[in-house]
Amino acid sequence: MLFLLVASGVVLRKLGILPDSAKQVLTDLVIDLILPCNIISSFLIEFNMDILKGFAVILVIATLIQFGCLIIANTFYKKEPERRKKVLQYGTVCSNAGFMGNPIAEGVYGAEGLMYASIFLVPQRIVMWSAGVSYFTESPDKKTVVKKVLTHPCIVAVYIGLFFMITQISMPVFLENTIRNVGGCTTTVSMVLIGTILAEVKAGSIFDKGIMKYTFIRLFFIPFLVFICCRLFPVSPMISGVSVLLTGMPAGSTTAILAAKYDGDYIFATKCVVVTTLLSLVTIPLWCMVL
Repeated sequence: MLFLLVASGVVLRKLGILPDSAKQVLTDLVIDLILPCNIISSFLIEFNMDILKGFAVILVIATLIQFGCLIIANTFYKKEPERRKKVLQYGTVCSNAGFMGNPIAEGVYGAEGLMYASIFLVPQRIVMWSAGVSYFTESPDKKTVVKKVLTHPCIVAVYIGLFFMITQISMPVFLENTIRNVGGCTTTVSMVLIGTILAEVKAGSIFDKGIMKYTFIRLFFIPFLVFICCRLFPVSPMISGVSVLLTGMPAGSTTAILAAKYDGDYIFATKCVVVTTLLSLVTIPLWCMVL
């Protein structure tokens, strides 16, 4: 089903039914409304201590992964030209786990998987607005980082979801149904949007050595390390699976946006986003089979 949704996005973009400007509109719609509703609805379950323990475990795993990504980003790209280097470093520590990973986690593991995925993304949001942005510009001050993280729509959705899950207060039925219905659009809209991005792929772009190296690191090497580490410790299959899947997501669109804004190699960054997104349609199903 996911592949058909992506394919429909490609066709709609190629035919001009969805113009180039539609990408930004759909992105804002997903990030600011649809995905937050989906996150809130995933928390509307019966609360127990096992869930709380799971939150703690996946939060620790996600934090360690971000430290590992920072080390990889500062080690593997030393020979790259400066304008490419900053793109590769940012793309290594900040993936598309939020936009693309959440619907996939939900598709594979259901609402509980989405709930854990939402917690997993908290450390990445922090790194994205601190170390991530610092690759392109001077390190942002702490107030900016805190504000960006705390006010991100998906993080706000986590607060709301946690409140209703912990207190077990019931929402009015009409409100809960509205939130669930809006959130239910996440996978469809997200996959169609990814299709519009893939419509811009040019065959020659795939054969750039720098892009292929980054693609290998982003889609295989990092999730493989996470997979091995989770197997070495008593981590539940769901938490392990969510961690591996979200770690194996492609580069996010912010990679190209920041590159354009702060004199990075914008064309190279765009190719990284498009190529990793295209190849992730192969690697993600493979990881699902392994998990």
